[in-house]
Amino acid sequence: MPRPLILLAALTLIASAAGRADYSLVTVADGLDNPWSLAFLPDGGYLVTERTGTLRRISVDGTVSAPLTGVPESYFAGQGGLLEVALDPAFDTNHLVYLSYAQGELKANATHVARGTLTKDGLADVEVIFTANPAKGTPQHYGGKLAFMADGTLLLTTGDGFDYREEAQNVDSNLGKIIRINRDGSIPEDNPYADRGMPGAAVWSYGHRNPQGLVVDPNTGIVYEHEHGPRGGDEVNRIEPGHNYGWPAICWGVDYNGARISPYTELPGMEQPLTYWVPSIAPSGMAIYRGDRFPEWDGDLFVGALVDKEVRRLVLDDGVVADQEALFSDLDERIRDVRVSPDGYLYLVTDSDQGRILRVER
Repeated sequence: MPRPLILLAALTLIASAAGRADYSLVTVADGLDNPWSLAFLPDGGYLVTERTGTLRRISVDGTVSAPLTGVPESYFAGQGGLLEVALDPAFDTNHLVYLSYAQGELKANATHVARGTLTKDGLADVEVIFTANPAKGTPQHYGGKLAFMADGTLLLTTGDGFDYREEAQNVDSNLGKIIRINRDGSIPEDNPYADRGMPGAAVWSYGHRNPQGLVVDPNTGIVYEHEHGPRGGDEVNRIEPGHNYGWPAICWGVDYNGARISPYTELPGMEQPLTYWVPSIAPSGMAIYRGDRFPEWDGDLFVGALVDKEVRRLVLDDGVVADQEALFSDLDERIRDVRVSPDGYLYLVTDSDQGRILRVER
C-alpha cells in the first residue's frame, strides 16, 4: 500500500481551480449548548444532540424546541455526554431514532447506544441495544459515531478510554474498535469474530484510538473513518472488516509529554491511513459529498477540524487522498460535525455553549 500523504502545518493547502466552489453560509439555528450531531428529518427539520444531555428538534424555519422527553441520562464529564443521533433507514415507517452517549460514573462508564420511537414531544419505548464492554474509569475517548451500512446494519465507533490504549489491540474488548450490530442490537452472523462470543463478536475492526468521524459512501459502500492521534497522527482510514489499524503498536504522533509511544509507524498486518496530520487538527465529524448542488465536490470527504477551526476537504482519486483544501476558516469556530442533507446541501455544526448549525449554499 502506498505511503500516506503527510500534511504538515507549514504546507500550503491549494486545491485545483476546478475543485473550488463559490458558497455562502446561512445560519439555520443558534444558541445551542455544545451541539454534537445532526440528523435530517423527512419534513425538512432536524434533530440535534447537545453534549450536555439534551435532544432538540429544529423546525424548517429554525425554531429550536424545548428538550425532548425520553432521552436516556448521559454521563456529562470530560469528553462524555450525549453524542450522536441517527435515523433508522426505515424511519419513514417506524420512526426509530438511535442515540450514542456516555453513561455511568467516573469509576465505571462506557459508550452506549439506545433507540426509541420519535413522537411529537420526545422518544418513546426507549431501549439500550449496545453497551461497550469493559467499562472504563476515565471520562475520555468514547468515539460514539454511528453510521448505517447498505445492508441495514449499524456501525459504532468506540474510543480506547485514554488510559486503556493496549485494549485497542484486544479483539475481545470493545475499547478502540468499530462495532457492527443489527438494528435491534443483535450480532450479525458474518462479523469477523462472531464465533468468539461477546464482547468480541461485535467487533468489526480494531486498533483505533478515538474515532470521531465515520461515513459510508452511499455510491460505493466504502466505509471511511477518522480518529484523533495523540500529539500528531490524526488519521483517515478506509475500513475493512477484521483489519487492524495499528494503535498503539504503530503511530505517527508522540505522547502528550513528548515521549515516543511506539518506535514503529508501520508493521506487517497493520493498515496504513489514507492520510494523517502532524501536528493534529483534532478531526471531528465527517461527510462524503454526494449531491447536485456542488458537483465539483462529488466524492470528496469533508472533515471538521476543532483545533484549526475549519473544514478540510479531501479530494479522493482512486481511493488515494490526492489533494486537500481548507474551507470555512473565516468562521473562526470549532467545527464539531459535518453533514450532507438529502437535498445536497453541506451542513456544519459548531462546538461551543452558543453553538450554531450552518448551511452551505450557492
